[in-house]
Amino acid sequence: MFWNKSKFKFSRKSIKELETCHPDLQRLFKEVIKQFDCSVIGGHRSNDQQNEFFRKGFTKLKGGQSKHNLKPSRAADVCPYPIDWKNKERFIYFAGYVKGVANQMDIKIRWGGDWDSDNFMKDQTFNDLPHFQLED
Repeated sequence: MFWNKSKFKFSRKSIKELETCHPDLQRLFKEVIKQFDCSVIGGHRSNDQQNEFFRKGFTKLKGGQSKHNLKPSRAADVCPYPIDWKNKERFIYFAGYVKGVANQMDIKIRWGGDWDSDNFMKDQTFNDLPHFQLED
């Protein structure tokens, strides 16, 4: 059946990163890729990697404090493909799609562009637009 065919596929790098993530994140993004081309740019990261990202200002959390540091990772960094870091609107559109799919799958997630999940993005003090994490 045509409607069941996936339009897009993950690259080997995306698959490798996604495999380090919690099974719910794997299920979610395997569903998302069917209709929305995206790249998984991060899954699990070591405390050293986390501290390096902290030093560079990419995160507000040091090693051991992030859901990325858990095994399996309870966070994934996923971008709409092709990646255009300057196109914030595309990240917001993508996040809405991901959140909708997650809701249909009964997977509770938080997005790094709306940390308090109030659907109002202008009240954020730190944006991490590729970041999706499982809620506790």
